Amino acid sequence: MQSNTQPSKLEFVALMASLMSIVALSIDAILPALDQIGISIGTNHSSENQMLITMIFLGLGVGQLIFGPISDSLGRKPVVYVGFLIFVAASILCVYAESLEIMVLGRILQGIGLSAPRTLAIAMIRDTYSGDYMAKIMSFVVAIFILVPIVAPTLGKLFLDSFGWESIFYSQLVFGVIVLIWLWRRQPETLKPEYKKAFTLSLFVEGSKEFVKHRAAIVFTLISGLITGAFMVFLSTSQHIFQEQYQLKEEFPYIFGGLAFSVGLATFFNGTLVMRFGMRKLVDIFSVLFALVSLLYVVLFYGVGNPSIYVLVLFFTVQFFCIGFLFGNLRSLAMQPLGHIAGIGAAINGFVSTVMAVPIATFIGSFVLTTSLPLFVGFLIAGICSIVLLLFVKRA
Repeated sequence: MQSNTQPSKLEFVALMASLMSIVALSIDAILPALDQIGISIGTNHSSENQMLITMIFLGLGVGQLIFGPISDSLGRKPVVYVGFLIFVAASILCVYAESLEIMVLGRILQGIGLSAPRTLAIAMIRDTYSGDYMAKIMSFVVAIFILVPIVAPTLGKLFLDSFGWESIFYSQLVFGVIVLIWLWRRQPETLKPEYKKAFTLSLFVEGSKEFVKHRAAIVFTLISGLITGAFMVFLSTSQHIFQEQYQLKEEFPYIFGGLAFSVGLATFFNGTLVMRFGMRKLVDIFSVLFALVSLLYVVLFYGVGNPSIYVLVLFFTVQFFCIGFLFGNLRSLAMQPLGHIAGIGAAINGFVSTVMAVPIATFIGSFVLTTSLPLFVGFLIAGICSIVLLLFVKRA
């Protein structure tokens, strides 16, 4: 039977992180297997293999527009269950795909299904907390969530070597079932009855009108799109950079995990520092640092090829440390004025930032062929645009 008791704060953080982690597992666990999957579906081009990463984000963006508004009417938990059923069907489609087109379709559908737990975990956090304390909770959620990207490539390679790439998709389903049972048994519905809205076709339209009234929500959503796009470029090209440019196929999962650890470390520190300095000041500081580190790399290595792997990893580590302070705070700043429409607000925020990120990642990723320099040029452009937007909202 379902429990009616409220989970502890620690359990709530762990459960929300686990809901979001299904997304990370679906993205990062297949990274070591991209070449083998490509062979199975008849493609060996790195740019086409990158689509298996970027297209799931497209599904995540589209799905949020569907599930966010519906959750403001039906509640958060039922919509999470529906999204997971779509994810199950999409995963089976991926396992039996025999062409790039079918695999891409399966990845898009996976993203649509996973958009429910991803978006509604954020909505449930906003239902329960607000202000800088919400950012603190979000930071701890992300800190736990980051543990999955740390271990996912290693787990993916273990399943790949032992049982084949198909087993990676099955392992995601098992993890998802465990988390869904946990949600069903332990987490009460967070949407208050007085905030429920009758589901109509105009629900999203009215929610969108309310969203655009808040200039800060728009600006921080746009910045989230830029930063997410920069990070997505790395996700889609990391396998090519480390395995092809540096010939580090065996070491790749451990390098990726170490870089993910830097993001997790930053989000953990953010959970403490945000209560002292506030979300906005931390976003200002680390947006500037993100741009400056990118500029330094471009100046040092423009036209001279890749640096040593140690130098590259050092630059990536600093960049991802900055991103760790930006992810949760940007989302929290965008959601702060939207507590009364948290479902639609989270949906629009996620949709806009993801739809921005996919073409950014696809375009910049197409230039990452022989060196990683285009990646840092993309970081630099994203950082500069973010600073301009921050100045705009501060002036306003």
